[in-house]
Amino acid sequence: MSAIWLQTTALEALAAIRRGEVTAAELMRQTLAAIAAHDPKILAFTSLIDEHAAVTAASSAAGSATSPAASSGSALLGGLPIGLKDIIDTTELPTAYGSALHPLVPARVDAALVGVIERAGGVVVGKTATTEFAFLHPAPTRNPVAWDRTPGGSSAGSAAAVAAGLLPWAVGSQTGGSTIRPASYCGVVGFKPTFGQLPINGFKPFSWSLDTAGLFARTVGDVAWLAQTLSPSLQMSERMTPKPWVVGVPMSYPWADCSPSATLAIETASRAWASAGATIKPIELPVTVAELFEAHGVIQGWEAVRALRPEMQRNAQGLSSILRDYLLESDTIRDEAYAAAQALTQHGRPALTDWFKSQCDVWLTPSAPDEAPLGLGSTGSSNFNRVWTLVGNPCVSVPGARGVSGAPMGVQIIGPPGADCLVLQAAQSLESALESALAS
Repeated sequence: MSAIWLQTTALEALAAIRRGEVTAAELMRQTLAAIAAHDPKILAFTSLIDEHAAVTAASSAAGSATSPAASSGSALLGGLPIGLKDIIDTTELPTAYGSALHPLVPARVDAALVGVIERAGGVVVGKTATTEFAFLHPAPTRNPVAWDRTPGGSSAGSAAAVAAGLLPWAVGSQTGGSTIRPASYCGVVGFKPTFGQLPINGFKPFSWSLDTAGLFARTVGDVAWLAQTLSPSLQMSERMTPKPWVVGVPMSYPWADCSPSATLAIETASRAWASAGATIKPIELPVTVAELFEAHGVIQGWEAVRALRPEMQRNAQGLSSILRDYLLESDTIRDEAYAAAQALTQHGRPALTDWFKSQCDVWLTPSAPDEAPLGLGSTGSSNFNRVWTLVGNPCVSVPGARGVSGAPMGVQIIGPPGADCLVLQAAQSLESALESALAS
Protein backbone atom coordinates (compact mmCIF):
# COMPACT_ATOMS: atom_id res chain seq x y z
CA MET A 1 0.00 0.00 0.00
CA SER A 2 1.56 3.29 -1.12
CA ALA A 3 1.52 6.33 1.14
CA ILE A 4 -1.30 8.39 -0.34
CA TRP A 5 -0.19 11.75 1.03
CA LEU A 6 3.10 11.54 -0.86
CA GLN A 7 1.05 11.55 -4.07
CA THR A 8 -1.24 14.49 -3.37
CA THR A 9 -1.40 17.53 -1.12
CA ALA A 10 -4.24 18.36 1.23
CA LEU A 11 -5.36 21.23 -1.00
CA GLU A 12 -5.31 18.99 -4.08
CA ALA A 13 -7.37 16.39 -2.23
CA LEU A 14 -9.93 18.97 -1.11
CA ALA A 15 -10.27 20.18 -4.70
CA ALA A 16 -10.71 16.59 -5.92
CA ILE A 17 -13.45 16.00 -3.34
CA ARG A 18 -15.27 19.13 -4.48
CA ARG A 19 -15.05 17.98 -8.12
CA GLY A 20 -16.47 14.58 -7.19
CA GLU A 21 -13.34 12.70 -8.30
CA VAL A 22 -12.85 11.07 -4.90
CA THR A 23 -14.69 10.95 -1.60
CA ALA A 24 -13.40 11.75 1.86
CA ALA A 25 -14.37 8.21 2.87
CA GLU A 26 -12.15 6.74 0.15
CA LEU A 27 -9.23 8.94 1.19
CA MET A 28 -9.75 7.91 4.81
CA ARG A 29 -9.68 4.20 3.93
CA GLN A 30 -6.50 4.68 1.90
CA THR A 31 -4.94 6.63 4.76
CA LEU A 32 -5.66 3.96 7.35
CA ALA A 33 -4.44 1.22 5.00
CA ALA A 34 -1.18 3.08 4.42
CA ILE A 35 -0.71 3.57 8.17
CA ALA A 36 -1.29 -0.15 8.75
CA ALA A 37 1.25 -1.01 6.05
CA HIS A 38 4.01 1.44 6.92
CA ASP A 39 3.76 2.54 10.54
CA PRO A 40 5.01 -0.72 12.08
CA LYS A 41 8.42 0.35 10.78
CA ILE A 42 8.11 4.09 11.46
CA LEU A 43 6.27 3.98 14.83
CA ALA A 44 4.78 7.44 14.35
CA PHE A 45 1.45 6.55 16.03
CA THR A 46 0.57 5.49 19.55
CA SER A 47 -3.11 4.80 18.85
CA LEU A 48 -5.70 4.98 16.05
CA ILE A 49 -9.47 5.24 15.97
CA ASP A 50 -11.67 2.49 14.59
CA GLU A 51 -11.89 2.42 10.77
CA HIS A 52 -15.69 2.50 10.73
CA ALA A 53 -15.74 5.54 13.02
CA ALA A 54 -13.09 7.29 10.94
CA VAL A 55 -14.86 6.69 7.62
CA THR A 56 -18.20 7.72 9.06
CA ALA A 57 -16.73 10.94 10.48
CA ALA A 58 -14.99 11.71 7.18
CA SER A 59 -18.20 11.24 5.19
CA SER A 60 -20.18 13.40 7.59
CA ALA A 61 -17.60 16.21 7.59
CA ALA A 62 -17.27 16.17 3.81
CA GLY A 63 -21.05 16.38 3.46
CA SER A 64 -21.14 19.34 5.83
CA ALA A 65 -18.67 21.15 3.60
CA THR A 66 -21.44 21.75 1.07
CA SER A 67 -23.98 22.90 3.65
CA PRO A 68 -24.81 26.57 4.37
CA ALA A 69 -22.78 26.35 7.58
CA ALA A 70 -19.64 25.88 5.51
CA SER A 71 -19.66 29.56 4.62
CA SER A 72 -18.94 30.38 8.27
CA GLY A 73 -15.79 28.27 8.25
CA SER A 74 -17.34 24.93 9.23
CA ALA A 75 -16.11 21.78 7.48
CA LEU A 76 -13.39 23.53 5.48
CA LEU A 77 -11.06 20.60 6.21
CA GLY A 78 -13.40 18.37 4.22
CA GLY A 79 -13.18 15.22 6.35
CA LEU A 80 -9.42 14.83 5.86
CA PRO A 81 -7.41 13.02 8.56
CA ILE A 82 -5.27 14.74 11.19
CA GLY A 83 -2.93 13.33 13.82
CA LEU A 84 -2.51 14.81 17.32
CA LYS A 85 0.62 14.70 19.43
CA ASP A 86 0.12 12.46 22.43
CA ILE A 87 0.26 15.27 24.97
CA ILE A 88 -3.17 16.44 23.80
CA ASP A 89 -6.16 15.07 25.70
CA THR A 90 -8.78 13.19 23.71
CA THR A 91 -11.87 11.29 24.83
CA GLU A 92 -11.78 8.86 21.90
CA LEU A 93 -8.12 7.87 22.18
CA PRO A 94 -5.76 7.30 25.13
CA THR A 95 -3.28 9.96 26.14
CA ALA A 96 -0.06 8.85 27.84
CA TYR A 97 2.25 11.86 27.29
CA GLY A 98 5.07 9.60 26.10
CA SER A 99 5.43 8.15 29.60
CA ALA A 100 4.74 4.81 31.24
CA LEU A 101 3.62 6.67 34.37
CA HIS A 102 0.19 7.38 32.90
CA PRO A 103 -2.27 4.60 32.02
CA LEU A 104 -3.41 4.22 28.44
CA VAL A 105 -6.93 5.54 28.97
CA PRO A 106 -8.90 8.29 27.22
CA ALA A 107 -9.24 11.65 28.91
CA ARG A 108 -12.56 12.71 30.39
CA VAL A 109 -12.61 15.92 28.33
CA ASP A 110 -11.22 16.73 24.88
CA ALA A 111 -8.61 19.46 24.54
CA ALA A 112 -10.09 22.67 23.14
CA LEU A 113 -8.20 22.24 19.87
CA VAL A 114 -9.98 18.93 19.23
CA GLY A 115 -13.29 20.77 19.13
CA VAL A 116 -11.83 23.41 16.84
CA ILE A 117 -10.55 20.74 14.44
CA GLU A 118 -13.80 18.79 14.41
CA ARG A 119 -15.88 21.94 13.95
CA ALA A 120 -13.70 22.75 10.94
CA GLY A 121 -14.33 19.32 9.42
CA GLY A 122 -11.11 17.58 10.32
CA VAL A 123 -11.06 13.99 11.59
CA VAL A 124 -8.61 13.09 14.33
CA VAL A 125 -7.52 9.59 13.30
CA GLY A 126 -4.72 8.96 15.75
CA LYS A 127 -2.30 10.09 18.41
CA THR A 128 1.32 10.61 17.36
CA ALA A 129 4.36 9.69 19.38
CA THR A 130 6.02 12.27 21.62
CA THR A 131 9.15 12.31 23.69
CA GLU A 132 8.52 11.82 27.40
CA PHE A 133 6.34 14.74 28.55
CA ALA A 134 7.55 16.61 25.45
CA PHE A 135 11.11 16.88 26.80
CA LEU A 136 14.29 15.20 25.53
CA HIS A 137 13.98 11.45 26.19
CA PRO A 138 13.49 10.10 22.64
CA ALA A 139 10.34 8.53 21.27
CA PRO A 140 10.71 5.22 19.38
CA THR A 141 9.77 6.92 16.11
CA ARG A 142 12.08 6.57 13.09
CA ASN A 143 12.84 9.29 10.56
CA PRO A 144 11.26 8.11 7.28
CA VAL A 145 13.51 10.28 5.10
CA ALA A 146 16.76 9.55 6.98
CA TRP A 147 16.49 6.14 8.63
CA ASP A 148 19.85 6.39 10.35
CA ARG A 149 18.98 9.72 11.99
CA THR A 150 16.58 10.95 14.66
CA PRO A 151 13.25 12.49 13.63
CA GLY A 152 13.83 15.05 16.37
CA GLY A 153 11.55 15.92 19.22
CA SER A 154 9.42 16.41 20.93
CA SER A 155 6.82 16.21 18.12
CA ALA A 156 8.56 13.21 16.57
CA GLY A 157 5.50 11.25 15.50
CA SER A 158 3.70 14.22 13.99
CA ALA A 159 6.67 15.20 11.81
CA ALA A 160 7.42 11.61 10.80
CA ALA A 161 3.81 10.77 9.91
CA VAL A 162 3.62 13.73 7.55
CA ALA A 163 7.07 13.06 6.09
CA ALA A 164 6.10 9.44 5.36
CA GLY A 165 2.92 10.54 3.60
CA LEU A 166 0.70 8.84 6.18
CA LEU A 167 -1.16 12.08 6.99
CA PRO A 168 -1.75 15.37 5.21
CA TRP A 169 -1.62 17.28 8.51
CA ALA A 170 -0.51 16.74 12.08
CA VAL A 171 -0.51 18.81 15.26
CA GLY A 172 2.48 19.10 17.57
CA SER A 173 3.67 21.60 20.13
CA GLN A 174 6.72 23.73 20.84
CA THR A 175 8.23 24.83 24.14
CA GLY A 176 11.78 25.17 22.85
CA GLY A 177 12.01 23.92 19.27
CA SER A 178 9.68 20.92 19.21
CA THR A 179 7.87 21.81 15.97
CA ILE A 180 10.48 23.62 13.89
CA ARG A 181 13.35 21.20 14.63
CA PRO A 182 11.61 17.89 13.76
CA ALA A 183 10.16 19.56 10.66
CA SER A 184 13.73 20.37 9.62
CA TYR A 185 15.01 16.86 10.32
CA CYS A 186 12.12 15.16 8.49
CA GLY A 187 12.02 17.54 5.51
CA VAL A 188 8.48 18.87 6.00
CA VAL A 189 6.88 22.24 6.74
CA GLY A 190 6.50 23.15 10.41
CA PHE A 191 4.56 26.21 11.58
CA LYS A 192 4.73 27.64 15.09
CA PRO A 193 2.15 30.44 15.30
CA THR A 194 2.32 33.49 17.50
CA PHE A 195 1.97 32.46 21.14
CA GLY A 196 -1.72 32.05 22.02
CA GLN A 197 -2.97 31.96 18.43
CA LEU A 198 -4.21 28.37 18.87
CA PRO A 199 -5.70 27.05 22.14
CA ILE A 200 -3.57 24.74 24.30
CA ASN A 201 -6.19 24.00 26.96
CA GLY A 202 -6.00 20.24 27.40
CA PHE A 203 -2.33 19.98 26.40
CA LYS A 204 -0.10 18.45 29.09
CA PRO A 205 1.82 21.54 30.26
CA PHE A 206 5.58 21.71 30.50
CA SER A 207 6.05 25.48 30.63
CA TRP A 208 2.85 27.49 30.42
CA SER A 209 4.62 30.70 29.42
CA LEU A 210 6.13 28.95 26.39
CA ASP A 211 3.96 26.00 25.31
CA THR A 212 2.58 26.66 21.82
CA ALA A 213 0.60 24.47 19.41
CA GLY A 214 2.42 23.69 16.16
CA LEU A 215 1.28 22.41 12.75
CA PHE A 216 2.90 20.11 10.19
CA ALA A 217 2.25 19.58 6.47
CA ARG A 218 4.23 18.80 3.34
CA THR A 219 3.67 22.21 1.72
CA VAL A 220 3.33 25.77 2.98
CA GLY A 221 -0.03 26.04 1.25
CA ASP A 222 -1.34 23.04 3.17
CA VAL A 223 -0.13 24.28 6.54
CA ALA A 224 -1.47 27.78 5.84
CA TRP A 225 -4.91 26.36 4.96
CA LEU A 226 -4.99 24.37 8.19
CA ALA A 227 -3.84 27.36 10.23
CA GLN A 228 -6.39 29.81 8.83
CA THR A 229 -9.16 27.24 9.17
CA LEU A 230 -8.38 26.65 12.84
CA SER A 231 -7.84 30.34 13.58
CA PRO A 232 -9.84 32.78 11.39
CA SER A 233 -7.54 35.63 12.42
CA LEU A 234 -4.88 33.93 10.27
CA GLN A 235 -6.81 34.44 7.03
CA MET A 236 -4.16 35.13 4.40
CA SER A 237 -4.55 38.18 2.20
CA GLU A 238 -2.43 40.24 -0.14
CA ARG A 239 0.71 41.14 1.74
CA MET A 240 1.09 44.81 2.57
CA THR A 241 4.88 45.06 2.63
CA PRO A 242 6.59 46.45 -0.48
CA LYS A 243 8.21 44.05 -2.89
CA PRO A 244 10.74 42.57 -3.02
CA TRP A 245 10.94 40.80 0.29
CA VAL A 246 13.59 42.28 2.56
CA VAL A 247 15.08 39.31 4.40
CA GLY A 248 17.38 39.76 7.37
CA VAL A 249 20.04 37.05 7.75
CA PRO A 250 21.96 37.17 11.06
CA MET A 251 25.73 37.12 10.66
CA SER A 252 26.27 35.36 14.00
CA TYR A 253 24.40 33.98 16.98
CA PRO A 254 25.14 34.28 20.71
CA TRP A 255 24.56 30.58 21.43
CA ALA A 256 26.78 28.90 18.82
CA ASP A 257 28.46 29.22 15.45
CA CYS A 258 26.60 27.88 12.44
CA SER A 259 27.59 24.35 11.46
CA PRO A 260 28.71 23.69 7.86
CA SER A 261 25.26 22.20 7.14
CA ALA A 262 23.43 25.20 8.60
CA THR A 263 25.64 27.55 6.63
CA LEU A 264 25.01 25.59 3.43
CA ALA A 265 21.25 25.64 4.01
CA ILE A 266 21.18 29.41 4.51
CA GLU A 267 23.35 29.95 1.43
CA THR A 268 21.06 27.71 -0.64
CA ALA A 269 17.92 29.50 0.52
CA SER A 270 19.42 32.99 0.22
CA ARG A 271 20.65 32.35 -3.31
CA ALA A 272 17.31 30.92 -4.44
CA TRP A 273 15.27 33.70 -2.84
CA ALA A 274 17.54 36.42 -4.19
CA SER A 275 17.16 34.94 -7.67
CA ALA A 276 13.39 35.29 -7.21
CA GLY A 277 13.74 38.98 -6.35
CA ALA A 278 14.23 39.08 -2.58
CA THR A 279 16.72 41.43 -0.97
CA ILE A 280 19.00 39.49 1.37
CA LYS A 281 20.26 41.78 4.12
CA PRO A 282 23.03 40.73 6.53
CA ILE A 283 22.19 41.85 10.07
CA GLU A 284 23.67 41.70 13.55
CA LEU A 285 21.31 40.55 16.27
CA PRO A 286 20.82 42.96 19.17
CA VAL A 287 22.44 42.19 22.53
CA THR A 288 19.05 41.48 24.07
CA VAL A 289 18.79 38.23 22.07
CA ALA A 290 21.54 36.66 24.19
CA GLU A 291 19.77 37.77 27.37
CA LEU A 292 16.45 36.36 26.14
CA PHE A 293 18.12 33.05 25.29
CA GLU A 294 19.20 32.70 28.92
CA ALA A 295 15.78 33.86 30.17
CA HIS A 296 14.11 31.04 28.22
CA GLY A 297 16.04 28.44 30.20
CA VAL A 298 15.15 30.01 33.54
CA ILE A 299 11.43 30.31 32.75
CA GLN A 300 11.15 26.83 31.26
CA GLY A 301 12.97 25.17 34.16
CA TRP A 302 11.07 26.98 36.94
CA GLU A 303 7.70 26.19 35.36
CA ALA A 304 8.55 22.58 34.44
CA VAL A 305 9.33 21.77 38.07
CA ARG A 306 5.84 22.87 39.00
CA ALA A 307 4.02 21.46 35.98
CA LEU A 308 5.51 17.99 36.57
CA ARG A 309 5.42 18.09 40.36
CA PRO A 310 2.75 15.33 40.56
CA GLU A 311 4.91 12.94 38.53
CA MET A 312 8.03 13.72 40.57
CA GLN A 313 6.19 13.22 43.85
CA ARG A 314 4.40 10.04 42.80
CA ASN A 315 7.22 8.19 41.05
CA ALA A 316 10.42 10.12 40.34
CA GLN A 317 12.25 6.89 39.50
CA GLY A 318 9.69 6.19 36.80
CA LEU A 319 10.94 9.21 34.86
CA SER A 320 13.89 9.00 32.50
CA SER A 321 17.18 10.07 34.02
CA ILE A 322 17.46 12.98 31.58
CA LEU A 323 14.11 14.43 32.67
CA ARG A 324 14.52 13.63 36.36
CA ASP A 325 17.98 15.21 36.49
CA TYR A 326 16.70 18.27 34.63
CA LEU A 327 13.87 18.74 37.10
CA LEU A 328 16.18 18.30 40.09
CA GLU A 329 18.61 20.86 38.68
CA SER A 330 15.81 23.25 37.75
CA ASP A 331 14.43 23.04 41.28
CA THR A 332 17.37 25.23 42.35
CA ILE A 333 16.12 28.17 40.23
CA ARG A 334 15.16 30.88 42.66
CA ASP A 335 11.85 32.70 42.48
CA GLU A 336 13.75 35.98 42.09
CA ALA A 337 15.53 34.64 39.00
CA TYR A 338 12.23 33.55 37.49
CA ALA A 339 10.64 36.94 38.16
CA ALA A 340 13.66 38.70 36.64
CA ALA A 341 13.51 36.50 33.52
CA GLN A 342 9.82 37.23 33.09
CA ALA A 343 10.44 40.96 33.51
CA LEU A 344 13.25 40.82 30.95
CA THR A 345 10.93 39.04 28.53
CA GLN A 346 8.14 41.56 29.00
CA HIS A 347 10.57 44.41 28.34
CA GLY A 348 12.49 42.66 25.60
CA ARG A 349 9.50 41.54 23.55
CA PRO A 350 8.37 44.99 22.32
CA ALA A 351 11.96 46.25 22.05
CA LEU A 352 12.98 43.31 19.87
CA THR A 353 9.80 43.63 17.81
CA ASP A 354 10.44 47.33 17.14
CA TRP A 355 14.05 46.63 16.19
CA PHE A 356 12.88 43.79 13.94
CA LYS A 357 10.39 45.95 12.05
CA SER A 358 13.02 48.61 11.46
CA GLN A 359 15.36 46.12 9.78
CA CYS A 360 13.40 43.87 7.40
CA ASP A 361 10.17 42.03 6.62
CA VAL A 362 11.29 38.67 8.02
CA TRP A 363 14.41 36.95 9.31
CA LEU A 364 15.97 33.85 7.81
CA THR A 365 17.88 31.48 10.10
CA PRO A 366 18.63 27.75 10.28
CA SER A 367 15.71 25.72 11.62
CA ALA A 368 18.14 23.51 13.53
CA PRO A 369 21.87 23.63 14.32
CA ASP A 370 22.70 20.83 11.89
CA GLU A 371 21.37 17.82 10.06
CA ALA A 372 19.52 15.39 12.33
CA PRO A 373 21.95 13.62 14.69
CA LEU A 374 22.82 10.04 13.76
CA GLY A 375 21.05 7.35 15.75
CA LEU A 376 18.07 7.66 18.06
CA GLY A 377 19.88 8.64 21.27
CA SER A 378 19.43 12.39 20.88
CA THR A 379 16.60 14.53 19.54
CA GLY A 380 18.94 17.45 18.76
CA SER A 381 19.22 20.98 20.10
CA SER A 382 16.62 23.77 20.16
CA ASN A 383 19.21 26.58 20.26
CA PHE A 384 17.96 28.19 17.06
CA ASN A 385 14.34 28.21 18.26
CA ARG A 386 14.23 29.14 21.95
CA VAL A 387 14.29 32.93 21.73
CA TRP A 388 11.51 33.07 19.14
CA THR A 389 9.39 30.70 21.26
CA LEU A 390 9.95 32.88 24.33
CA VAL A 391 9.11 36.11 22.54
CA GLY A 392 6.15 34.49 20.78
CA ASN A 393 7.26 35.09 17.19
CA PRO A 394 5.56 33.14 14.40
CA CYS A 395 8.04 30.81 12.67
CA VAL A 396 7.92 28.51 9.65
CA SER A 397 10.44 25.82 8.82
CA VAL A 398 10.66 25.57 5.03
CA PRO A 399 12.18 22.37 3.58
CA GLY A 400 14.21 22.07 0.41
CA ALA A 401 17.80 22.57 1.49
CA ARG A 402 20.29 19.83 2.36
CA GLY A 403 23.21 19.52 4.71
CA VAL A 404 26.73 18.52 3.83
CA SER A 405 25.85 14.81 4.20
CA GLY A 406 22.72 15.15 2.09
CA ALA A 407 20.20 14.92 4.93
CA PRO A 408 17.32 17.44 5.08
CA MET A 409 17.96 20.92 6.48
CA GLY A 410 15.08 23.29 6.99
CA VAL A 411 15.43 27.06 7.06
CA GLN A 412 13.40 29.11 9.52
CA ILE A 413 11.45 32.22 8.58
CA ILE A 414 10.64 34.42 11.58
CA GLY A 415 8.33 37.41 11.83
CA PRO A 416 7.21 39.81 14.56
CA PRO A 417 4.52 38.55 16.97
CA GLY A 418 1.14 38.73 15.28
CA ALA A 419 2.59 38.71 11.77
CA ASP A 420 1.62 35.08 11.13
CA CYS A 421 0.13 35.74 7.70
CA LEU A 422 3.20 37.67 6.62
CA VAL A 423 5.46 34.81 7.69
CA LEU A 424 3.34 32.22 5.88
CA GLN A 425 3.34 34.32 2.71
CA ALA A 426 7.11 34.73 2.93
CA ALA A 427 7.42 30.98 3.41
CA GLN A 428 5.38 30.38 0.25
CA SER A 429 7.67 32.73 -1.64
CA LEU A 430 10.79 30.92 -0.43
CA GLU A 431 9.26 27.50 -1.06
CA SER A 432 8.55 28.48 -4.65
CA ALA A 433 12.05 29.91 -5.07
CA LEU A 434 13.67 26.73 -3.76
CA GLU A 435 11.51 24.56 -6.02
CA SER A 436 12.50 26.65 -9.04
CA ALA A 437 16.17 26.50 -8.10
CA LEU A 438 16.06 22.71 -7.72
CA ALA A 439 14.24 22.34 -11.04
CA SER A 440 16.78 24.41 -12.98
